[in-house]
Amino acid sequence: MKLIAGLGNPGKEYEKTRHNSGFLAMDYLCRNLGTDITTEKWDALIAKTVIHGESVILMKPLTYMNESGKAVAQAVHFYHIDPSDILILHDDMDLPAGSVRIRKNGSSGGQKGMKSIISALGTEQIARIRIGVGHSEPGVHEEVPDWVLSPVPKAEQEIYQAALKDAAEAAEAWVSEPFDQVMSKYNIRLKQ
Repeated sequence: MKLIAGLGNPGKEYEKTRHNSGFLAMDYLCRNLGTDITTEKWDALIAKTVIHGESVILMKPLTYMNESGKAVAQAVHFYHIDPSDILILHDDMDLPAGSVRIRKNGSSGGQKGMKSIISALGTEQIARIRIGVGHSEPGVHEEVPDWVLSPVPKAEQEIYQAALKDAAEAAEAWVSEPFDQVMSKYNIRLKQ
């Protein structure tokens, strides 16, 4: 059993914001798989599916970003999922809009949802797909909440939507392909 979780915030007001990049990439993944995430369980919306012969739980935590670990941990403990079988999709301000970076493990890099998951599971050995949303202004931390909770501007929509699609394809590939192969195929770094 594997778990793929896309991070975001529930509610209409957050639907198309930068912070919901994980949710939006998960929507692409569900369309690719012909499934919907509609079952409410473990403080999340989930779907059970099969990808390349492997049972997979798809998840959108409903706990708000800062407490994503609560929902993820419930599913992980229920199914006894090993950290190596978890993949998280989330926004990343340190990457330009349109970028996709795949990591096998590491710190949260300041991303609050990832920090919550690492804390809840007690390990940094969790794969993640980081979706670039750009930064408000380097070093101006008081603008960060407004920035991540605002929509991606029209001028960046085309590259942003392409990144969401690539993140979804990478998540699907992650289920059955070697990690290094997924990284070399889907890592996209655009310049600021």
